[in-house]
Amino acid sequence: MHGNALVPAPPRSVLAGGIDGRCGIGAFLLHFARNAYARRSEMTHRPLLSLSRRAHRLLAAAIVAAGPGVASAAPDSAQEQVVAAERAFAKSMADRSLASFAGFVSEEAVFFGKPAVLRGKAQVVAGWSRFFEPVLPPFSWEPDQVEVLDSGTLALSTGPVRDRAGTVIGRFNSVWRLEAPGVWRVVFDKGSPPEPADGQSRASAPGAPSGTPMQEVR
Repeated sequence: MHGNALVPAPPRSVLAGGIDGRCGIGAFLLHFARNAYARRSEMTHRPLLSLSRRAHRLLAAAIVAAGPGVASAAPDSAQEQVVAAERAFAKSMADRSLASFAGFVSEEAVFFGKPAVLRGKAQVVAGWSRFFEPVLPPFSWEPDQVEVLDSGTLALSTGPVRDRAGTVIGRFNSVWRLEAPGVWRVVFDKGSPPEPADGQSRASAPGAPSGTPMQEVR
């Protein structure tokens, strides 16, 4: 008899929209599984913990199919990770933390500037240390476009660079590489003149060393 027992119909809200209205099929499976467990418990007088392997598999499938409403949220996309990394990188300048800045630089990074190209993390950190000496940050930056390869291992980040007054003085162009799960670091960095849509530009950023060319400011 119990092999052909009818499964109580799930609430209409479950079929229509599922949990939080996001996955009707997953919610239905979950509803089905729960009722199956309840029937088994009633007939065998065993606690719900004594479930068959098939029931466990059914519950697992229901949880996966139900999506974010039941399972934990999916991790950030590669693009979101790079955007977050770029913003944290910029925050290191605002916080006057050279150590934090160094954490985002790859060991084999190449930063373009004048009078010379900085090769390797040690050179980059040493070359940029002067920008962390003033009490106030001489400039700031933020990404306005990030593109990631389909492989999810390399990304280009670009955006405006502003002086203390908020005037756009250039653009930064950085290539980020995935060096560990969820860990992105800069491998190439080069500044460029502002784009027409960026607004008015200046020759150099206040607070930067005398004679610092605009290309040297991120």
